[in-house]
Amino acid sequence: MKNPEASIPATHPSPYFVRFDIEGLKRLIETLKQEGYEVLGPTVRDGAIVIEPIESVSQLPCGVGDEQSGGRYRLTQRSDRSRFGYAVGPTSWKRFLFPPNRLLWRATQHERGFSVETPPVDSQRRAFVGVRGCDLAAIRIQDRVFCGGANPDPDYVSRRKQTFIVAVECGSPVQTCFCTSMGTGPAIGDGFDIRLTEIPDGENPYYLGLAGSEYGAQLLSQIDAIQVNESEFAERNAILASAAAQITRHLDPDHARAVILENPEHSRWDEVASRCLTCGNCTQVCPTCFCSTVDDVTDLTTGVAERSRRWDSCFTMEHSHVHGGAVRRSPRSRYRQWLSHKLGSWWEQFGTAGCSGCGRCIVWCPVGIDLTEEVAYLATKRDAPPEDAP
Repeated sequence: MKNPEASIPATHPSPYFVRFDIEGLKRLIETLKQEGYEVLGPTVRDGAIVIEPIESVSQLPCGVGDEQSGGRYRLTQRSDRSRFGYAVGPTSWKRFLFPPNRLLWRATQHERGFSVETPPVDSQRRAFVGVRGCDLAAIRIQDRVFCGGANPDPDYVSRRKQTFIVAVECGSPVQTCFCTSMGTGPAIGDGFDIRLTEIPDGENPYYLGLAGSEYGAQLLSQIDAIQVNESEFAERNAILASAAAQITRHLDPDHARAVILENPEHSRWDEVASRCLTCGNCTQVCPTCFCSTVDDVTDLTTGVAERSRRWDSCFTMEHSHVHGGAVRRSPRSRYRQWLSHKLGSWWEQFGTAGCSGCGRCIVWCPVGIDLTEEVAYLATKRDAPPEDAP
């Protein structure tokens, strides 16, 4: 999973690096819209930075930063006019590739039987503007889940093929970030159509852009841009190095895998369960969680039956329900399942960890449970022997 380029900037600028100002960013968004893309980007709503359809650069969060810690999220006012001067908000790009609710089929009763209608796969072209390194890694993780194997999800595959990604490197991490541990940021190495680095400059921030695809290069050629020089590239490297140095939360994914799978009966699970509300917030904000369930609804008055897929959580009792009841009845078993899968058994399924280091699960947990703290405890604190042990 680790990508060395994500945390160690290159030492020399690529000849394909270009520099442009806010007018160039405006032109990029306008061009994407003209090309038929629904442009999605960060905007401020209800006291948070959320991802929504945007029409222009004016809707981006100008001069807005954020403070995040366990169970706490607040927006702040920056001293400059940066449009990407924050970490990540509660929403991720997952909901546009793997929607929270999707109709699978609809059956309608007629005099001689039923007709079944299956909705077509989504073919809307979408441009994601402002994708952080951790969220880009999360998209790659979900690609393995939904595009790999013998039975890829046709709707996800269609949405993914129609997605244009404008990634933005992170210069403003928060306390809960640990992307450096997961090799996902703050720099971004690959997986984008266009990569931007925002250089704060008071009232007039500017952007260093790099094409990651032929179409990305084509779009960059249509805006008023000049080639990046050595000093500007050095400024980018300094911003990314400073961002990496600010990240103090750490987790070794390889060690975490072994520690979790070797301690299924550790008493720490009981201690976490005493705090966990099993609300499922962590799974709802997680950009990689993919659990879903199927709902069947029949309307006897109209003769219409529908089957839909919706997001689910391993923290719900129904998630493990089989004949006779739920398998994971206790908060202890449900939290252990979530963490063990996320950092442990996910490797066996998909060849990677199920975590990108974004820290959302820590921020949006009402009681601030920190998965990095739990792994560290399991690694360093051995259980006391039973009282009747020899």
